[in-house]
Formats: sequence, structure tokens, C-alpha cells
Amino acid sequence: MTEFIIAVSSGLILAGIVVFAPIRRSLLTRPLFKAMRRNLPPMSQTEREALEAGNTWWDAELFKGRPDWTKLAALPAARLSDEERAFIDGPVETLCAMLDDWEITFKRRDLPAEVWSYIKQHKFCGIIIPKRYGGLEFSDFAHSQIVMKLASRSTTAAVTVMVPNSLGPAKLLLAYGTEQQKNHYLPRLADGLEIPAFALTGPLAGSDASAMPDTGIVCYGAFEGNERVLGIRLNWEKRYITLGPVATVLGLAFKLYDPDRLLGETEDIGITVALIPTDTPGVSIGRRHFPLDSAFQNGPNWGKDVFIPLDWIIGGAAQAGQGWKMLMQCLATGRAISLPALSVGAAKFICRNTGAYARIRHQFNLPIGAFEGIEEVLARMAGSAYLMDAARQVTCAALDVGEKPAVISAILKYQLTEGMRRIINDGMDIQGGSGICLGPSNAIGRLYQVVPVGITVEGANILTRTMMIFGQGSVRCHPFVQQEMQALNQTNAAKALREFDSILWRHIRFFLNNILRGFWFGVAGSRLTAAPGNRETKRYYRQLTRLSTGFALAADVALLTLGGRLKRKERISGRLADVLSHLYLCSCVLKHFDNQGAPSDDLPLLHWACQDSLYRAQQSLLEALRLLPAKLSAGLLRALLFPLGKPCAPPCDSLTGPLAKLLLTDNPARERLTDGIYINTDPDDPTGRIEGAFRAVLEAAPAEAKIRAAQKQGALPKGMPSSLLQQALASELIDKDEYALLEKAEQAKMKAIAVDDFAPEQLTGGT
Repeated sequence: MTEFIIAVSSGLILAGIVVFAPIRRSLLTRPLFKAMRRNLPPMSQTEREALEAGNTWWDAELFKGRPDWTKLAALPAARLSDEERAFIDGPVETLCAMLDDWEITFKRRDLPAEVWSYIKQHKFCGIIIPKRYGGLEFSDFAHSQIVMKLASRSTTAAVTVMVPNSLGPAKLLLAYGTEQQKNHYLPRLADGLEIPAFALTGPLAGSDASAMPDTGIVCYGAFEGNERVLGIRLNWEKRYITLGPVATVLGLAFKLYDPDRLLGETEDIGITVALIPTDTPGVSIGRRHFPLDSAFQNGPNWGKDVFIPLDWIIGGAAQAGQGWKMLMQCLATGRAISLPALSVGAAKFICRNTGAYARIRHQFNLPIGAFEGIEEVLARMAGSAYLMDAARQVTCAALDVGEKPAVISAILKYQLTEGMRRIINDGMDIQGGSGICLGPSNAIGRLYQVVPVGITVEGANILTRTMMIFGQGSVRCHPFVQQEMQALNQTNAAKALREFDSILWRHIRFFLNNILRGFWFGVAGSRLTAAPGNRETKRYYRQLTRLSTGFALAADVALLTLGGRLKRKERISGRLADVLSHLYLCSCVLKHFDNQGAPSDDLPLLHWACQDSLYRAQQSLLEALRLLPAKLSAGLLRALLFPLGKPCAPPCDSLTGPLAKLLLTDNPARERLTDGIYINTDPDDPTGRIEGAFRAVLEAAPAEAKIRAAQKQGALPKGMPSSLLQQALASELIDKDEYALLEKAEQAKMKAIAVDDFAPEQLTGGT
């Protein structure tokens, strides 16, 4: 009895301490506040500005552990206006028809002059520029659709168009430029009179902007006949600059210093961005880089004692030192559009063409697509492409209603370029020799070559995964971490303690609530969880909610036990980034399926994409818990979240056949999956040959089935049906029309599977 009284008394005393704020702050919060303030890692200005870039959206819902599905449901589906659709069906279609990728990449190493002229004439470089400046003023979704369609025809053309419209002078001018700068440059950029390039990356700094050695010194100098102009003397060296060799204006990032304090009291002003015509004295444009045999223009540039006036800074002198913030804000949306669109265009193209090839190509007297090993790969390709396009479309819809989700942009860049790599690798495996033998008949070899370019640019994927998705996400998207950091950095200690105390105890309640939810999900599953959806989708919404709770708890445990050291534990932060990524991708799949009217023949795609992403999220969460150095807390959390084992399995084998069939036959689901890419039936075009042969083979399939049935009955000898056409016709097993269909299919098939060969002088530079 005495022990019970002591226990109750102790509990009441502890509860009183927690409830009574002054005592709580003194006895509990203050020691923790001091320890965390002492151990808070220093944050550079570039890191701080990166964290402040953009905003949060569905990523923040997933970090809560209790996503509000009504918020996602309220997002309108991405739609094209009549004007945007007409542009895609007109000028974009025409441009695609003008492109011969073999001629561009092997013979010219550049776009033809008439293609450059067409791009400029039809304002392809002014997609995002408002009409009042002469641009097209299209939506982010239209921008994405244009790049996707071009990428399905020529990555050189896609890169040439996407760079001026993503992270480039136009985007920076629209957000930060002075009216004078906008009025001068934007009409010229829209009309193609100026070709822009953005010069950020240098030989030494790479992705570390704080290490940028390029400098500008505020000083007086001579400019356009005036001997004493206040300006900047620049010295820089940049490389990997897309469109650099043909650019007429550079958007240049550099560190600005004011040693004589001509602008104010600050000497180290910080990263600044200026627009510099390439014909400015002292500017040098280097020779071209040759990135993996790709023909898009890319190269180095440098400047030696280049003097520019202050009003060449984007936004004028008032924006001096704001360059990194400007770049991060623009990347918050730009990273979500161009490279994801290119990746989806490539993925759709490979799915459509390799699926057709697998139906056309025969081995052992069967289409290779009929073999289970090929079926499995085709299913993975189709499901992955569906997932990628869902993420692209849903994210574009969010951008078009004004969201600027920096973390989601990083998720899309990383996951979709990696998805493109996997799908292209799968396509190469299926097509074998026809994929590796380059030539005018090869439709996929160049895509295989260019994959690492997308992986590398706009933040290498390894760093994007660990630093941007979870590193940035854990601060920006978490309900309390950023507020706690701001409180810890307060200079007024008393005010800081009060703010920290309020946030901390809300954070603790949030954590305890997630523990209860996680335990309930663990023992009862997620079947009793309120969730939207129908009999096909409700289970996925429930599992998403469950794994979101687990992710929120794991992120809190990692932050609590590692603190600032988590920044260097990239194996852990990478796994947590994967959890967040796959939860987001699965959310997009469900939203996309509803946006398309929930067609029943898309159900195999839906199920594969949801099951794959949920399984990957689960496995990444378990890996993160395994890697946490605090083994006791990690073990307890795993036992709490998964007491009955793993709830999510990889995609069901039963989905493999239907998904493979989707790519091997002509059906509405295949058309929806590959919608938006360039398709032609020109028998002299590499893709047209495959498209024509695919349709010819399908048209002749009933007649071919008659021959195979006759073979089984012994009426015809064994062998390829194509070798028995005359005999089948003579035996009246097929009629003349069927014979013609089979002969046409055989001729089309042989042309489609042919590979190129060359005379030695054609490959050695001879005539």
C-alpha cells in the first residue's frame, strides 16, 4: 500500500511539473534547451537559404504521420488549355517530325539550322514568358507536356528547349528582374534573338556553392565611354554549361565583395547573379564538351577582369548578395518540370516501342514477349512508367495552383531520372542486339547513352537523395523542427526558452500520439483506419497512412538520437528519403487514377505501382531503423510498428501477365500509358517501322493462328508460320486476303528488326 501511495504521489508530482509551465521550463525544458543549443550544428547562409526556398505541400502531410486526404483530393487535375493543346498538336508535332536523331547526334553533332530557326520562330524558348513580353505564357503542365513529347523524339531538342524555360535568365528575370531588365531581355528571349545559358557550376565547387571561387569586386571602372562607372570587376571559370557555346547572354553566379565599402558597411556581400552579354570584353566562350556522345550544346566559359555596371545584377543593386536565394527559389519549381518530363517521355517511348518489339520479334517459334522472363520485365516497365507519369502530372497540377514544393521537386528529379534509367536498361535487355547496334534504325541506343546526363545535372542524384529530400525535408516539412531551430537561435534567451518550451511540448504530444497510432496499426493492422477510396484503392490509402505514421516516428527518433550528426549519416538519411519519396509517389498514383476516371483496364497498373511503392517504402523504413546507432530505441520502434511482421509485399505475380499484355497488344490502356509522346507510322522512320510492323503483326494474328492450329493437327509441318505461307494457301487453310496480311506482316517485321551496318570509312571519318 505504501509503495502504491508513493507511486501515485510521484506520478502526480511529475504531472504537476509537466502541467505547470514555470516549473516545467525550469526543471525540464531549460537543461534540454541548453544542451540542444550547444549541440545545434552551425548552418551556413547557403544552407539557410536552401531551407527557405519554396514551400511545403503534400510532403508536409506525410511528415505528420496523419495525411489529410481531402487536401490531395481537392487538387484539380492538370489540364491543357485549347491554346496549349493546339501548340502541342501543331508546332511541337511539326518540330518532332523535323528531327532525325541519327543525323543530329552522329553526323551534325548539333540541331540543323532549320530546326534552330523553327524553335526560335515558334517561341519554344519563351514557353514560360508572359504574353505581354511576347512569350507563350503556358502553364507548367503544358511546359512539361512539350518537353516530354520532344524527349520521346530527340533528347538534344528536348534539352535545347527545356534549359531556357527551367533554371535560366528568363525564370530569374520574371521573379527578380527590374522592369527595365524585363522589358529589354524577355521579348528578345521569347523571340530567340537571345540564347540564354546559366553559368553556375565550376571545376572546383561542383554542387558546393559556398566553395565557389568566382569573384566580383565592387569598384569604379570605364564603361561605354564613361571613365568612372560604379560596377563590378569579375573573374570566373565555369564548365558543364548547357547552351554555353551558342549563348548570347550568360546568367552568371559569383561571390560579390565590396572591400572599399562602396555599397555599404558589408564587405562580403555574398552570392550574386548578373546577366552578361557574351560579347562583353573579357568574356571567353570555350570549346564544346561532348557529354556521352550527345549533341546538345554544352561547354565552358570564363572571364578575366570583366567590368560590368551594377545594373546588370538581376534585380539591380538591391539584389546583390541574394543570388543563392534566387536560385533556390527558382529550382524549387524548375527541378520538378524539365528533367521529370524528359524522363517520362523516355520511359513512355521505351514502353511503347520495346513492347511492340517484343510482340514482333520471334524466338523458338514464339513472340519473345510470350516468355515469362520477358513478361516480368515488361510488367515492371509498364508499372514504373505509370507511376512516373502519375507523379509528373500530379506535381504539375500542384505547381499550376501556386505550390512551390522544393522537397517534392527533389523527389521528382531523383526518382523519375532513376526510373528512366531502370526502364531504359530493361528495354535494352529485351531488345538485345538491336538496342546496342547504333545507326539510323536504332530507336533506343542514344537514350541509353544519355541517361547519366539526367542523373547528374540539377544536383547529382546521390546528393539530391540525402541532402535535399530528407536533409531539407526533415527541417522544412516536419511540423516542429524548423520552429525549434528558430527558437534555439533566438538571441533573447528568456524569450527563446519560452518559445522552445511551447514548441517542444507540442512536439512531445505529437510524438506520443504517433506512438499510439503506430502501436494500434501494428496490432490491428490498418483495416479500421478511416480512409477514402473504394474496394480497389482503400487498402492503399490505409497502408499509406500507416507507413506515414511509421516514417514520422522514425524521423523523430533519428533526429532525437543523432541530432546534428544525422547530417553526416547519409546511409540513414538516404533510407528515410526513400520512404518519403515512395509514399509521395504512391499518393500520386492514387490521385492520378481518380483524375483519369478510374478506368477498370488501368487497374493492373494501379495495383502494381501502389504495391511496388508501398513495399519499397516499408523496406526503406526497416533499413533506416536497422542502421540507427541507438539500437534499443530503434528495436522498440520496429517492434511497435511491425509486431505481426511486414504488411506490404512486392507486386503480385498475378499482375505480370496483364501488364505485359498491355504492352504487347493494341488497347486503350496502352494508349493512355503512352499518351503525349511523338508517334508516327513512316516506314522509313525507326519508330515508324516498329509501329507499322506492330499493327501489321496484330492484324495478321488471326491468320497466323490458323496456321499454328493446322500445325498442331498435323496438316502443316512444324516451323515458323512465315515459311509455310504458300503451302497454307495451297491447302486452302488461309485465303488470299489472309495470305496478303501475313506476307505484309512478315516484310514489316523483317524491316523493323533489322540493324545497321557500315563501311569502315563511314565510321572512321572517311568519305
